Amino acid sequence: MRTRLLFTLVLLPLMLSAQDKVRVRGRIVNDKGDAIEYVHVGIPKYGIGTVSSPEGLFEINVPADTLEFHHVSYVTGYYPVTGPAEDLVIVLNETELRPAVFIDGDTKEKYLLRAGTPILGNQGVISFGLKTENYKGTEIGSIAHTSKPFLVQNIHFSIKSNYIPGCVVSVNIHRIEGKKESFTNILNKPIYADVAVSKDPQEFDIQPDEPVLLEPGKYFISFQIVGCDDQALKDYLATPETERNHLDMTLDCIIYFKSSYIRETALGELRHVPVNMGISVKGLEYL
Repeated sequence: MRTRLLFTLVLLPLMLSAQDKVRVRGRIVNDKGDAIEYVHVGIPKYGIGTVSSPEGLFEINVPADTLEFHHVSYVTGYYPVTGPAEDLVIVLNETELRPAVFIDGDTKEKYLLRAGTPILGNQGVISFGLKTENYKGTEIGSIAHTSKPFLVQNIHFSIKSNYIPGCVVSVNIHRIEGKKESFTNILNKPIYADVAVSKDPQEFDIQPDEPVLLEPGKYFISFQIVGCDDQALKDYLATPETERNHLDMTLDCIIYFKSSYIRETALGELRHVPVNMGISVKGLEYL
């Protein structure tokens, strides 16, 4: 018998009883006027966040404070919220690409990170349930350490089943620094993957388009849901709970024993958990 929902993420809106929220809607573009896809939008100190659509559109309910806009290829943008806002246009400037670093010397193939040991074989699952409009940004991964420079060549993860139409996930690589563990995404370009709707397992092997060289240190390598068919989500949320199919708008991964972090919404707090969803990373270690 399959053991389901051993570790479940049901994303609930954060309640800020002391402050009223207002709706802010708009579009995010670059300096040429082109839409920027999958921008993280929110207020980190409140743990409120969402992700823009492929067309750069966003809608979020927030208190009067400074709204932030984060994307690995652009300089962070800010907008002071003083009241409801419609049809905003947020322009982000491209970041200067960090120079690629190449190291001479011998290398050897190595796994920087392995999936670990699955809980209950392949029957224990971690289930991502999209139950609110501000679900986007759900993130979980694994911790990796390297004592020598390491060139990432392949990132692998599995999806056990997916019932989220139009599901798009990203892979992130955060460097972890300091006693307070600050997280910095070191990628210059985002890494995306489309996940088909299927009850059957799907395997993903991703080779980054850019050279990703990890200097010695500690890293958080993660999987994050950044998009879905927004109309399908709205239709699901409009359906009375008693009439919903419990599989709709869920994505399942096999759950593994290995230290990790989790974030329940875009720009939310990363917190430590003892399990992960089985990412492995292979590449070249410089000797």
